[in-house]
Amino acid sequence: MIALHSDAAAPFVLDSHIDIPWPDRGDAWRDTPARQVDLPKLAQGSVSAACLAAYIPQGLRDADGHRAAWTRVQAMLSTIRDTAVRPDDAPQIAVSVCDSTNAIAVARAQGAIVIIPAVENGYAIGEAPERVAALRAYGVRYMTLTHNGHNALADAAIARADLGDAATLHRGLSVLGRETILQMNRHGVLVDVSHASRDTMVQAVETSVVPIVASHSCARALCDHPRNLDDGQLDLLRESGGLIQITAMPGFLRKGGGGTLVDFVRHVAYVADRIGINHVGISSDFDGGGGIDGWRNAQETPRVVEALRAHGFDDTELAAICGGNFLDRLKRAEEHAGQA
Repeated sequence: MIALHSDAAAPFVLDSHIDIPWPDRGDAWRDTPARQVDLPKLAQGSVSAACLAAYIPQGLRDADGHRAAWTRVQAMLSTIRDTAVRPDDAPQIAVSVCDSTNAIAVARAQGAIVIIPAVENGYAIGEAPERVAALRAYGVRYMTLTHNGHNALADAAIARADLGDAATLHRGLSVLGRETILQMNRHGVLVDVSHASRDTMVQAVETSVVPIVASHSCARALCDHPRNLDDGQLDLLRESGGLIQITAMPGFLRKGGGGTLVDFVRHVAYVADRIGINHVGISSDFDGGGGIDGWRNAQETPRVVEALRAHGFDDTELAAICGGNFLDRLKRAEEHAGQA
């Protein structure tokens, strides 16, 4: 497992899923109540690295919908790439957009906050798996196969009746979905199964030669929500070397919502106990619906570390949960891409 140097007071903390506001408001460098995450809040919360996701809402599976999705994802990734460009009147915060674990290590050694680009919803590439290479050129390190609603690649955990979805479209992955996973493996882009149906997740594990991740999901045994992973899926993660990043979405933590840090830590501990400490991490889903009592914005992130420590996780375990596990999966994806 890869872990950057940390001490008990300030472990390396990586939040694996944060949405960016869209259309862009040009306020990433301002501490504004309109955002749960901005650069000042990341600095105040001692967040070492943040995966910023270009979220593409599911639309119609036709040429116009695919064209619009591809246009939007490129615009959003350009905005994420430009996050490190500091306005003249902005606070003196060191920021680096990184596309590799080596770049992350260099940036952290220089005291910079790391930004890692990601894509939420494979709808972004339409029916063109070869576009994964273009996403990687923007620095993208993971892509969820779906969002809510089936797309050309795979079935989602939540079908969209308003888009004409039946319970299933492909019975998991489509042929295009399998080709897309191979392209992701080839280019060092992690396969993210958050939002995917159970069949899609199982088939993704079987298809990918690189461990898969769930960048923002929780344990279904503790909260029966279709976006969460059941015990069988968690066991598959252990067997395949995968990773689940527990997320601060109230409805995923506790039936009926109203989740707290206690619930969040309970999910982390459940996964760690069932499949091992090296298969679990943390995410907020801030600016995308996430936020719980005790962790409402990036500035409050130290409370998460304190709650995990109070539960009994030691420094080595905290280093794994708070960022080391996710860095390890990024590294494994890079190593395979280098051999492909």
